[in-house]
Amino acid sequence: MIRVLQSVSNMARAGIETMLMNYYRHIDRDLIQFDFLANKPIPGEYDEEIRSMGGRVFVSPGLNPIHFREYERFVAQIVAQTPELKIVHGHNEAMAYYALQSAKKAGIGIRIAHAHNTQIIRDYKYPLKMVCKKLLPSAATDFWACGTDAGRYFFGQKIWDGQGHILHNAIDLDRFRFNCDIRAAVRRENGLDDCFLIGHVGRFNVQKNHLRLIDIFSKTAAVEPSARLALIGVGELEQDVRRKAAGLGIADKVLFLGQMERVDSWYQAMDCFVLPSLFEGLPVVGIEAQAAGLPCVFSDQVTEEAVLTPQTQRLSLQDSDEKWASGILSLRGERDRSAGESAVRSAGYDIVQEAGKLQEHYLKMVESCV
Repeated sequence: MIRVLQSVSNMARAGIETMLMNYYRHIDRDLIQFDFLANKPIPGEYDEEIRSMGGRVFVSPGLNPIHFREYERFVAQIVAQTPELKIVHGHNEAMAYYALQSAKKAGIGIRIAHAHNTQIIRDYKYPLKMVCKKLLPSAATDFWACGTDAGRYFFGQKIWDGQGHILHNAIDLDRFRFNCDIRAAVRRENGLDDCFLIGHVGRFNVQKNHLRLIDIFSKTAAVEPSARLALIGVGELEQDVRRKAAGLGIADKVLFLGQMERVDSWYQAMDCFVLPSLFEGLPVVGIEAQAAGLPCVFSDQVTEEAVLTPQTQRLSLQDSDEKWASGILSLRGERDRSAGESAVRSAGYDIVQEAGKLQEHYLKMVESCV
């Protein structure tokens, strides 16, 4: 058995982490076992499940330049105590440099930098992240991404064209295929039988553009009184979004559903899915929504690679709120949602198939590195 150390923020129920758990549940854990390097000292919702499957969660000293030497020693200790550890796989975008450089110094021969986004948020760490982004090629041996745009942004055209590898954000299609009975039950239990339900799943942060979504929904609800907006997720901007909804007089039409373990049932209840993100790599939630047969409206900053069904459209963020509302309103009415699952499978997002490919890829990498 070989062990792969996955470097993450923490194993919270978020996009990257959910993607990793999808793969972890479906690989042969007698051949490959995952461990997780958590770079935030916050327990994650997936920690208990990881340990139940034989994985370990290591909490690092944190991604702070002041602690970099301590961080190197921490990773070296993990490597020294784990002879089966053969691969370090970094999912921290530019900040994966910490884990990959430390693994390089500790003698790990396979170090994967994995890009999941097409931009870096301009927060207080932005200058440090840009330095780390430039240093990534010196620390990594392999360059992976969820899609072409993310790979080119983080690694540059030359590296991506020569060495880039796409790992699909695959999902468990059995969970997300359309089910009319689940749809009816969720809508009935939540008083939504006669509503036009618009859905969104994502952390309340700048990237996901919730404040713009509230503006768009306000225009939609002005035309369609039965419209409701279901927001699934948590985050630092949630209170700002609540205040905006209240200020626009639509608070009673917006459902703040929080974070949930099984979001799949809510995809069944929705009538359309809207993702007005400022940037994305290749969003897992967009794949899930399309697998459930939902018509989707994405911003033009969501990569075109995420469009897997004819029912999905992209609109420019430069378009007016009224134009977005018109696009959403055009999706009203009953429709056949049964084709979503097969379209997503054909595009290469079936976790059963993709986990087998990842497993084989890892094993070949280790074999060639010996």
